[in-house]
Amino acid sequence: MSLSAPSSVRTTSRSAATLAGFGAILLWSLLALFTAASGAVPPFQLAAMTFLLGGLCGCATWIARPARARALLQPWPVWLLGVGGLFGYHALYFSALRLAPPAEAGLINYLWPLLIVLFSARLPGSGGLRAGHIAGAALGLAGVAALFVGRGELDFAAGALPGYAASFAAAFVWAGYSVLSARVGQVPTDTVAGFCLFTAALSLACHLAFESTVWPTDSVQWGAVLLLGLGPVGAAFYLWDIGCKRGDVRLLGVTAYAAPVLSTLILVVTGYASPGPALALACLLIVAGALTAVRASRAAPAQA
Repeated sequence: MSLSAPSSVRTTSRSAATLAGFGAILLWSLLALFTAASGAVPPFQLAAMTFLLGGLCGCATWIARPARARALLQPWPVWLLGVGGLFGYHALYFSALRLAPPAEAGLINYLWPLLIVLFSARLPGSGGLRAGHIAGAALGLAGVAALFVGRGELDFAAGALPGYAASFAAAFVWAGYSVLSARVGQVPTDTVAGFCLFTAALSLACHLAFESTVWPTDSVQWGAVLLLGLGPVGAAFYLWDIGCKRGDVRLLGVTAYAAPVLSTLILVVTGYASPGPALALACLLIVAGALTAVRASRAAPAQA
């Protein structure tokens, strides 16, 4: 007699984990708004402040259940994966923004959802990669490209090649971190708190080495920093960890393309940006890509 969980239970659990991953994407769509509202705080200083908040939020849950702090007792490869993913990605992306125009660096960086879809085909029990997943990711990438082209900001220059390379590397780092997290699914999500605190310490070191300190000047800017640490640079990483380890990582990769579009919509609503036809086209392409990926996931054979 099998003692494994019923298929319906496993499906429900996987759906809930995927929804958690969607929650991370929604929180990341607020990143641009809160960053813009945080004032002129330098990138590494802002990362140090917000990752510290995000890590402390995770540690706060240990007050009620102290035993969960034992999650930090992990072998060094797990720490290398976690800290390398969080700090490595942000260090490379911040470097890209310094060495290349933001629009071009951002577009290249958004190769990571497509890479997640491609890399996830090697995961055990993934059911393989279907054409619908690749098509969905390609539509999503086209939507992001349409969004950037519509702003009239793209102008790739040979002199910015180091920045483009850093952005490209950042995309590989985040995709690798996301997919490899699924391979260490037995590691508790509580460990992410340690990754955040370590990332905050490394970000502080980079800030002291490369930047001049600039503090928020009013309550609005301090509030934006607090919300960044609680949401896009806090809860989002815990939710993403759950989604990658126990959810449909291919579907999460495709729907991640919604983040820049949602971010732009939020900036439009709050007055930080203006609407345009490119935004509508980007929405259409990304929704089409997500629906294509959903159909491919539903058509995948059930895993035992």
